[in-house]
Parts: sequence; structure tokens; C-alpha cells
Amino acid sequence: ASKRPEEEEEEDSKAEEEDTGAQVAPIVKLQEIVVTTGEENEDVLLDLKSKLYRYDQEGKQWKERGVGNVKLLKHQKSGKVRLVMRQNKTLKICANHLVLPTLKIQEHHGSDKSCVWHAADFADGELKEETFAIRFASLES
Repeated sequence: ASKRPEEEEEEDSKAEEEDTGAQVAPIVKLQEIVVTTGEENEDVLLDLKSKLYRYDQEGKQWKERGVGNVKLLKHQKSGKVRLVMRQNKTLKICANHLVLPTLKIQEHHGSDKSCVWHAADFADGELKEETFAIRFASLES
């Protein structure tokens, strides 16, 4: 006698639930690692989603530097404020520089959601002068 499909499903689910008693040891043992960002002693003054561009002097054009959250961080002891931006998925730093009183931020011509400024940036591991533009998602930002 042939079994109905419902009976076959019941037997299949019973077989899946059956405990064989076998002990499975993990193949790899992972250790917990403490990750430091360098932002532990800083307070967040601003945190906005944006797109960052860098002006390429050689090519005379704007190049996208990254998409992510731009933060203004104030150091708890020194009071210095720096701008830090990390790319969304990789968390790679695409901007990292001090916000000095001499820093002048201007509206980018043609867009009221964009700003331009010039700063000595340390995102690539060496201090170099860069011209940045940033575009925010909305005018309120």
C-alpha cells in the first residue's frame, strides 16, 4: 500500500527531529577582540549621513571619496574638534582633520545641500592639503 503525502511529510519531519546523540565540536575557536576606534574619548557634536568628494588637482575634477556618516567629535580633555567620516560598509576613514577657527566652509555653487572647504587631512595616513565637498541628503541637514 502506498502512503499518502501527508504521512510521508510526518515521517520526514520525525527523522529531522531525531537526536542522534552525536557531539559536534566547533571547527574553529574564535576569541573576542576589543576594537578601538580612536573615538572613545570624544563626544559626538554632529552625526549626519552624507556623500564626500575630494577635488583632484591633476585631473581638475571632483572625485567621490565615500558615502557614510560625517561626525564632528569634540575631545573630552583638550576640547579640540575634528571631522571624521567613515565609509558605510567598510568603515574605512575617508576624512579625518581638525576643525580649526581658520576653516572656512562655503556653500557649493549650484547646490544648497552641498558645502566646500579646504583642510589638512590625515585620512590616508599622511597629512596633506585637500579640498572637500560634501552633499547632505536634505536641506535641513
